[in-house]
Order: sequence, then C-alpha cells, then structure tokens
Amino acid sequence: MEPILDVRDLRVSYREPERTVQAVGGVDLALAPGRVVAVVGESGSGKTTLALSVLGLLPNNATVESGNVLFESRDLLRAEPEVLRQVRGRRISMIFQDPVSGLNPVLPIGAQVAEVVKTHLQVSKREARTMTVEALRAQGLPQPERVAESFPFHLSGGMCQRVMIAMATVLEPAVIIADEPTSALDVTMQAAILHELDTLRRKSATAILLITHDLGVVASLADEVSVMYAGRIVERGFAETVFARPQHPYTAALMAARPRLDDPLRRLVQIRGAPPDLSALTGACAFLPRCTKGVNACRTEPWPELTERESHAVACFNPVYHAD
Repeated sequence: MEPILDVRDLRVSYREPERTVQAVGGVDLALAPGRVVAVVGESGSGKTTLALSVLGLLPNNATVESGNVLFESRDLLRAEPEVLRQVRGRRISMIFQDPVSGLNPVLPIGAQVAEVVKTHLQVSKREARTMTVEALRAQGLPQPERVAESFPFHLSGGMCQRVMIAMATVLEPAVIIADEPTSALDVTMQAAILHELDTLRRKSATAILLITHDLGVVASLADEVSVMYAGRIVERGFAETVFARPQHPYTAALMAARPRLDDPLRRLVQIRGAPPDLSALTGACAFLPRCTKGVNACRTEPWPELTERESHAVACFNPVYHAD
C-alpha cells in the first residue's frame, strides 16, 4: 500500500548558545492509510521533534537540515505557510502530550473545538456547534452539551484528553499524530482512549503515528514499530515480530525492562548508563557506552544503516535474539 505520509532522511538540530544539538539524525518513516506506526524510545530520543517536524511546529531555534516530508505528493517541509494552515487540523491532526496545557484555559471547550471546524469549513455557528457536540459525544463524554460550555479546569485529565481527541478527529483527518496520548492516565482511561483510536482507524482508514515510550500501548494498538535512539531509527518491523524477536541490543533492553504479569517475581533489568549528549555525537553507534554486545566494529566504524534481518530492519553490527 502506498504511504500517505512519507518521511525521508529527516535531520533536525537545535541551536543553543554554546552548542548545536542533533535531535533527529536521518530518519525514514512511512505511514499507510489505516495503519498505526509506533515510534518508541526513551525521553530525549527525538520522537516529539520528529512529530513536530511533520506539521512545521518546531520552535524558532530548530533547523531542518535536510529531508522530505511527503504528504499527498506535497513536501510539507517546503510548503508555503498557507498550505500548512490548510493541512493542519484538516488533513493531519495532532494530539499533544499534555491535554491540560494543550487547551486554552480561558475559552470554553465548545469554542475551542468549533474553532477547528470554522477554520477549515464554510459553516454557520449553529452547524459548527452541532459538529462540536457530536464530536464530543463520539468520544464518550457524558452530557456533551454541558462539556461544551465547560472550561478545561472543570474537567479531569482523562476528559481533557478526550476533548483533544475530539478536536483532532472532528474533521476526519487522513493522519493523526498522537504524542503520548495516554500519559498520566489511569489504566481504565488508557484502554478507553486506545479503543477510540483503534475504532477511528478501522472506521475511517485514518493513519496514526503513535509517539510513546509505553510498550504496553504499542502492543495494544500498533501494526509496526520503529525504535528510536539518539535521533535515529535503530530497529523497525511489524510489532509482533519486534516484540517476539528484538534484534537491536537497545530494543532487547527495553523489552527486558518492562514488567510481566505472567512472571511477577521476575527481576526487572535496568539499562545501565544514560542517554547520550546529542551535541557530542561522534558518528559511531551512540548506544555503545550502554551496550553489552559491542564488538570492535562498533568502535571503529560509523553507525551502521538499517539492514533487513529476519523480517525486519536493524542498525547494528552484532544483533541479538531474545526469546523472552
């Protein structure tokens, strides 16, 4: 299936007073209609920068050094501001990580959702209001008319997250970027939100780019997984394959660090060390100082490119296999 969103060799850096941080260092990623692609990794690995780059929402100190973000035959990295305004919210929507801070605290919920509608469609205030209430009702919010009149501080975190999803889905976009959509939510609310996203992609063939560090969320929803470390994709494949046969030592370490309900007495394995300083990358594998599988090539050769191994791709000189 042809991808609806195709990211090619994306490189993004941040300028700081005394250094330059390479946040994304040559990422390729394809997203097909009706599919969920998860990007996982520790905080600081470049996941959110990747997501913000797609919609041109990077801060002023960010520079896109190279690459393409192709959406419906247009390169969004080189699109005019007016084109981006037409795409944002209408064709590509984003669910931000913190729903409470993502909503305007001084505007009613209904006005914020209706603004998305009126920005992209020539409709009356009454029609926009009707679409707003229906979008809130579709997310399972009780008494959507009352919610529309409420302010964000009247709602719980889970309700605010559902409002964000309503804003992202009210115009039935082709692509949704969900940045940690279930963070800071209880398990029951997580399951409900994941169900809503899964229903949306099955009903409308919406493609979802899921940014997360929660492997449980990935297992519940994702079709494909891209594991990101120090601004690069180090492993990519179908979710069931990556979970069953992690090849990169970093992926294997992430799997070993997750709790297991079928083995509650199993000791969690800690990933030693800390993520690298992205302003001081040497060109060699950035995971080497934390890796238990390093070989001489890891120290003397440049960081390898993704190579197909056992039905998925891995960027490693000494890939591993963990059956557990």
